[in-house]
Amino acid sequence: MEITQILGFVGALIIGLVLGLTGGGGSILTVPVFVYILHINPVTATAYSLFVVGSSSAVGAIDNFNKGRIDFKSSLIFALPAVISIFSTRKYLLPAIPHHIANFGNFELTKDLMIMSFFAILMLVASASMILKKKKECVDCENEPNESNNGLMILLGALTGLVTGLVGAGGGFIIVPILVFLAGLNMKEAVGTSLFIIAINSIIGFLGDLGHLNVDWFFLLLFTIISIVGIFFGIYLSRFINSQKLKKAFGWMVLIMGIYILYMELSGSGI
Repeated sequence: MEITQILGFVGALIIGLVLGLTGGGGSILTVPVFVYILHINPVTATAYSLFVVGSSSAVGAIDNFNKGRIDFKSSLIFALPAVISIFSTRKYLLPAIPHHIANFGNFELTKDLMIMSFFAILMLVASASMILKKKKECVDCENEPNESNNGLMILLGALTGLVTGLVGAGGGFIIVPILVFLAGLNMKEAVGTSLFIIAINSIIGFLGDLGHLNVDWFFLLLFTIISIVGIFFGIYLSRFINSQKLKKAFGWMVLIMGIYILYMELSGSGI
């Protein structure tokens, strides 16, 4: 086994560990591990990431289902347009984007550059949601659900599906606030429902790639299994570690990584 593969599997363990410790955010590391450690091209990396994120989220969703923390009505309203959007993005939009998009003087905008730059920007947004101090959340408090918000939830579901389809990230930091403020769920239900939605979105999005992607199933399944093992290990460690402080520290790491990826991608393209 090559050193890059060993480092990649260590990365898989860390991804799962962070997910187990903080309850979210670790999946944002999946694409960078695939691209910068394992040297997989960004389009394939985002597809692999969807499979890993979907499988990992499914583990969390099953646990939350057993605890009665999944709101299936909100899941249907949000996930149906998201699934259509993500599947269409992976099946039709991404393959239709040319490798060379445009030239701006010495700067060449390529498909890979667009994907990784967009992903880096998403990392910066995700890091802000982890770093910024929030008001103390009442995990059992519910907002008043409003049927008039359903149209907005459908629109946001479609947009979330587009983002997930392009960069291969779960988007829990986007979905949870939507479920809290628009669907009226309490925090525990929002997290459980978000995991259920992410699992569906990610797996359906991955299926959209199967017609035009050669999948290394042995590698992908092994990477996913190691990540899931990391989740259970992280859940165990979370009993002894302050997850909120850890999530903030992880947010700073994601911020630095996002800036680094943006710098590397843009500087390598002539800027």
